[in-house]
Amino acid sequence: MLACRRILAAMLAFVLSGCMLANRPAPPEASIAPPEQWRVSVGPTVEIERDWWRGYGDPALVDLVDQALARNANVAIAAARVREAQAQERQARSRLFPAVDAVVGGAHARTLNAFGTPSVGQSVEPQLQAAWEVDLFGRVRDLVGATRQQYLASQAAHDAIVLSVASATASAYITLCSLDARLKVARETLVARTDALHIAESRARVGYASRLELAQAQAEYEATAQIIPQVELAIAQQENSLSALVGDTPRAIARSVALGELHIPPIPAGLPADMLRRRPDIAQAEYQLAATDLSLAASRKAFLPNVQLTGSTGMLYASGLRDDPISLFSVGASILAPLFDGGLATAERDEAAAVRDQAAFNYRSVVLAAFSEVDSSLVALQRLAEQAKHLQAQRDALADALRHATNRYRAGYSPYLDQLDAQRGLLAAELSLVQVQADGLAASVNLYKAMGGGWQRTGKN
Repeated sequence: MLACRRILAAMLAFVLSGCMLANRPAPPEASIAPPEQWRVSVGPTVEIERDWWRGYGDPALVDLVDQALARNANVAIAAARVREAQAQERQARSRLFPAVDAVVGGAHARTLNAFGTPSVGQSVEPQLQAAWEVDLFGRVRDLVGATRQQYLASQAAHDAIVLSVASATASAYITLCSLDARLKVARETLVARTDALHIAESRARVGYASRLELAQAQAEYEATAQIIPQVELAIAQQENSLSALVGDTPRAIARSVALGELHIPPIPAGLPADMLRRRPDIAQAEYQLAATDLSLAASRKAFLPNVQLTGSTGMLYASGLRDDPISLFSVGASILAPLFDGGLATAERDEAAAVRDQAAFNYRSVVLAAFSEVDSSLVALQRLAEQAKHLQAQRDALADALRHATNRYRAGYSPYLDQLDAQRGLLAAELSLVQVQADGLAASVNLYKAMGGGWQRTGKN
């Protein structure tokens, strides 16, 4: 009796000490405060739309993004993961309710009584059995909450995949349009080089030009001609990549407008603090952090007693009792209090704490990356617009220089080298202008992706 009292006293002391288990806070180094504003002046802004890709003014782009969101494999996988997480949440929530099972037992036996007389009998025993874990300390509720947060994290991850696929499709289409523009520049330049080659051939034929000038004209013609198959190959490869992105087999991709006709949408409005609720990847990291917090709380409560209630009821139908079956029932309870497990519960608690710390630092990393991406995209938009302005002016000046050099060469006032230099400079400037225009459009896509693309977090912590 004294030994029993000592055991009960030890269990009570353990329960009281377990109830006061300290909640380990996240590392202070993992915390982060958003800046008050961006490093650059954003200028006029508009409210961001969920289907922001419509702002570029290209119906073909809109169709491609819609196809990608409907047919892309990664989007489908992310949606399946949401359903998986939802099912896991329902599984965890089911532990809050009693488990009821139907059991039917039967027997056919031949036995001997005390006088050695054999007897044969049958019996059937249908029962209902129930078991329920009494969640006194909230451990099961913490586990349910953790799966709920994981479900919300999977929803945010799905939105992040959708945003990524939409932006990747838009960027790939812009790249395709830029390749079209490069091909147009190369073909127009090839026409000019063909004319220059014909002039050189005519002048060399009558002795007005040297064989050197003819060889230089021929070399420049071939240098331009080799650009065309190179760009055509890049176009075919880009179309194949874009086809795979929209969930289709390799095919030609329709284009509605040229690169220069694509509009850069206005800058979306939003302060740095808005990113914490707008970007789905940040929401995913936050939900995962909340899930690890609840898992840590559940692991701490593993030190506390576990109370189980069980019960069963049924009837016994046996030979000789057909007219009067016997009613059966049982009710019981058990308390499982951990006393010694070789450090298992402590190790599991420390593991949960380490996982929570990882989630906290991951959240900080995701937020810092988000701020950096938005700021970089804003800077890129401003600087690329300035660069495009100067490149356009350079291109116009070189086109004028080429016109004068060509006229002077035909009149015999300047050598072919002047015209050759002007042709090379104009081609380089036009190709650079195409690239900067494409980079500006791509920077706007990156900005919309970095700003969250109009997605808002769902659910509640």
